[in-house]
Amino acid sequence: MRASGILLHISSLPSPYGIGTLGRTAFDFVDFLAQAGQSYWQLLPIGPTSVGDSPYQSCSVFAGNPYFIDLDLLVQQGLLQSSEVQGAPWGASAQRVDYALQYRRRYPLLFRACDRGREKYAAEFAAFRQAHPWVADYGLFMALKEKFGQLPWNQWPEKAARREPEALARYGRELKEQIERYEFLQYLFHGQWQRLHDYARNRGVKIIGDLPIYVPLDSVEVWMYPHLFQLDGSGAPTAVAGCPPDAFSEDGQLWGNPLYDWDEMEKTGYDWWQTRARAAARFFDVIRIAHFRGGESFWGVPYGDDTAKNGRWCKGPGMGLIRALKQACPDTAFIAEDLGFLTPEVLALQEASGFPGMKVLQFAFDGDDNAYLPHRQIPHCVCYTGTHDNETILQWLQNAPQTTVETVTAYLGLNDREGAVRGVLRGGMSTVAELFVSQMQDWLELGQEGRMNTPGTLSEKNWSWRLSALPDKALTAQIAAMTGLYGRLPRREGT
Repeated sequence: MRASGILLHISSLPSPYGIGTLGRTAFDFVDFLAQAGQSYWQLLPIGPTSVGDSPYQSCSVFAGNPYFIDLDLLVQQGLLQSSEVQGAPWGASAQRVDYALQYRRRYPLLFRACDRGREKYAAEFAAFRQAHPWVADYGLFMALKEKFGQLPWNQWPEKAARREPEALARYGRELKEQIERYEFLQYLFHGQWQRLHDYARNRGVKIIGDLPIYVPLDSVEVWMYPHLFQLDGSGAPTAVAGCPPDAFSEDGQLWGNPLYDWDEMEKTGYDWWQTRARAAARFFDVIRIAHFRGGESFWGVPYGDDTAKNGRWCKGPGMGLIRALKQACPDTAFIAEDLGFLTPEVLALQEASGFPGMKVLQFAFDGDDNAYLPHRQIPHCVCYTGTHDNETILQWLQNAPQTTVETVTAYLGLNDREGAVRGVLRGGMSTVAELFVSQMQDWLELGQEGRMNTPGTLSEKNWSWRLSALPDKALTAQIAAMTGLYGRLPRREGT
């Protein structure tokens, strides 16, 4: 069935507290999606962010980002007072998220709510901890980071870094209050998330979430399972992840994540991956596997290099991992983010997986035989105008070579009456792709100010774009009209 959706991360939702949350505005955005005829809401990873603020560098694959916990809902629960929340400066009118401000202001409030709520919700909290055994390790990890001045785990005292049982037991007693605070934050996050997810399902909106292929070195998972990663005796990576030089960066992209020991993963039947996928399936209706091509082969860069230029291609797990994911989540839909340097082997893996791949219109107009061109797309794919790593459509058209703009204009019939940005969106809507996903920034016809991320850069502008207000009725109706014109409206009961 043909459908469409909109990509907007939670952090970008309007909010009086400087960052989008799981509160009232998130529910209002679901209502907007339903009224606009959209069937999907796509998000970026929802885990806790750290240095650099990237949602793709989270310290836990199971935890939710405490920044997204809605403070007004905590007031309603009696865990915070309105004066405590409204008395703090949040930068509400700022056009971008100030993550440093969030760290300074939000955590003290959240910890205050935890101290008040652990006894009030003792039974529910105990049930949550029993149902989510990962939260104990997460709580200990976060408490130890706090104790050791936020240093990465491989720079902690040796007994803590190596997880010696006696040391962990001692730290568990010493840091009991701090551990329970971090655990309770996850109880709050998961409760608010479930409430929003249930509401979206009732409104006919499914949530697409990202499953990043890599995890950062300074994460609960690498600390707990170092044998599953390519590390040396000191806990440092022997090689790290990235991608070769491409259109985004002449030096390639140096992500810095430790590489997996895929042979060791295979010996366990990819058990860690299956556990991770099941957790993601509880959050999302559809899972997008980020950097899918890394499953066929991945770019390994010598640890310590300043760029990704000296990397090399290394063999990935292939269908072994795909079969494990399908076995773990037989009722969950997947999307393969099959972007980057695509070889015949990568294309064969994507086809064998059965997962729909991605066709990005901003990449479609380089060569006559480009597979992303609308007339060359196939039904079993997901068409995007661009992703969170791309320029907005307006920015792309402003910066693309004149010959490219002329080709796009002729191919899509762009005209002044409709507007070029809206014409590109129409081009995506009109493809045969079963699913079309657009960015909220493009419906608002934003330029450079709306870009979410520029790969290969460390900038306070990355990941920080915020929506000032939800779309008005006129734009909602326009989106619904285009969605209906191209047969992507969801089917209602009785139709």
